Amino acid sequence: MEGVTDDGPMDPFISDPHDPAAELASEDASEPLDPAEREDVLSDLQDIEVFQTLLAPRGYSGIVIDCDDCHEPHYFSWDLFRCNLRRLLDSGQTPVHEPAFSPDPSHYVSWEYARGYADGVMSSSVDESQR
Repeated sequence: MEGVTDDGPMDPFISDPHDPAAELASEDASEPLDPAEREDVLSDLQDIEVFQTLLAPRGYSGIVIDCDDCHEPHYFSWDLFRCNLRRLLDSGQTPVHEPAFSPDPSHYVSWEYARGYADGVMSSSVDESQR
C-alpha cells in the first residue's frame, strides 16, 4: 500500500501564508508505524471495506468514534475513515479534519457494532452452508 493516494478533501488553505494550521505542521512529525501497527491499520482497512459493503445498503453512512481527547463523538463517512487510515499508513499520523456537518447519529455505527454485525453475517453464512 506504499504511495497510496490521498483521496480526502482538499485543504482549503493550501499555499495560504496565513494557514491557521501552520503551527500544527511545524510540530515534530510522527514516527513511522512499526510493523505490528502497520498490520493493524491494514486489517482495519480490510474491515472498513466489509463494514461498508454490509452496512451502507442498510442506510449507514459511516463510523462514529468516541474521542478520548475531547470526549465528543466523531462521525466519519466510510470514505473519510478509509482516507484517514491510508494517511496513517503513509505518514504515521491522521490528518486534522473538520467535524462532520450536522451528522444524523442514527446513520453511523460504532466499530464494535460494525464488527459484531459482520461477525453475525459471517457466522450465519457458515451455518447455512453446513445445512
